[in-house]
Amino acid sequence: MAQKTWFITGASRGFGREWALAALERGDRVAATARDTSTLAELVDRYGDRFLPLQLDVNDREADFAAVTEAYDFFGRLDVVINNAGYGQFGFIEELSEQEVREQFETNVFGALWITQAALPYLREQGSGHIIQVSSIGGISAFPNIGIYNASKWALEGFSQALAQEVAPFGVHVTLVEPGGFSTDWGGASAKHAEPLEDYAAVKEAAAEARKSRMAEPGDPGATGEAILRIVDADEPPLRVFFGRSPIETAKADYAGRIAEWETWNDVSVLAQG
Repeated sequence: MAQKTWFITGASRGFGREWALAALERGDRVAATARDTSTLAELVDRYGDRFLPLQLDVNDREADFAAVTEAYDFFGRLDVVINNAGYGQFGFIEELSEQEVREQFETNVFGALWITQAALPYLREQGSGHIIQVSSIGGISAFPNIGIYNASKWALEGFSQALAQEVAPFGVHVTLVEPGGFSTDWGGASAKHAEPLEDYAAVKEAAAEARKSRMAEPGDPGATGEAILRIVDADEPPLRVFFGRSPIETAKADYAGRIAEWETWNDVSVLAQG
């Protein structure tokens, strides 16, 4: 397998760090971003000039373009671009402030969009490349208390599905990785929480119990390294792929319910056409 050059955002921990390690361990080259590059110092010591740490806040569009350019200039090409930076915003829809909503979209949607736009000229010129967007089971379904997180991932899914069709003629692939529950700090230190409204207390408690059930057997982020390598090495990688055992059952139930409801109301749908 030819050596690949990766660009990964949010590489200080979780999936981003595990995937950077998986790539480096097999001899690939990695440019990795973090808000605090001191978290990447160990990788610099271990892998030398095959690893390029970049300080970046993905909310800064100009800095996003500069970071991608720096990585390309340093390594001479880009093969795999992974938009992993993101976080979970907890809160019922009524509880969320304007700032919380805007910040969630700035990171989870616009950050990924700017990095994607910055990388595409290089990938098109090469006639090859692979953009991987880290979505979620929450990118195809929705759950109480993380509705605005769901909305951000649905937006990511929408533009990425369109993007895949736009760049396919240039030999560029797009994959949406949709993890279920994993033992990362997504719901811990990285998460943000809206100011709660007492009226929702009972509903929120029920939602928390349902989330515990979905997270009953969280996956090991360390086990995802082999999976991501399989995807980037595939001749025809998927547009969408779940990570974990549980998402497929959630998806089946959700989509079966949608189809049944659409069919039940299809007479109204036809009526609306006139």
